[in-house]
Amino acid sequence: MENYPAGDAAAGQTSPPRVAVFRKEHFNAAHRLNNPNWSDEKNARVYGKCNNTNYHGHNYDLIVQVTGEVDPEIGYVIDMKLLSDLIKEHVTDRFDHKNLNLDTEEFADLNPSAENIAIIIYNILRNQLSESLTLKIRLYETERNFVEYPA
Repeated sequence: MENYPAGDAAAGQTSPPRVAVFRKEHFNAAHRLNNPNWSDEKNARVYGKCNNTNYHGHNYDLIVQVTGEVDPEIGYVIDMKLLSDLIKEHVTDRFDHKNLNLDTEEFADLNPSAENIAIIIYNILRNQLSESLTLKIRLYETERNFVEYPA
């Protein structure tokens, strides 16, 4: 077995290096942004087309970043197949081809904005990972609009 690579002593790093790994997944979902405490006019003004009473859809790209120390036995921060399976089981199977407002318990009373979707995904996956790993979620609602949590 190869020697475990040491941290960069010249940079003052004496602990094992932390590495970020990324897994990209995709899901399609419909939603409607709407605040039930507001008038129809205010909802239309604030949310525009995203307030369509018949909902609208997005092709979401999800990037899950996991950061941690490389396990010297296996050479991984996390097994990417395991990470892929966790995302599939707990996120894409749950949200893909769903109307987030109507078909999911997470958004029954929570506006399914990209920000809130990212927070929900983070909370779901955080519970599946070792506490020694750091998690970050990047969710692309469109090619040009994306959110990241935690910031």
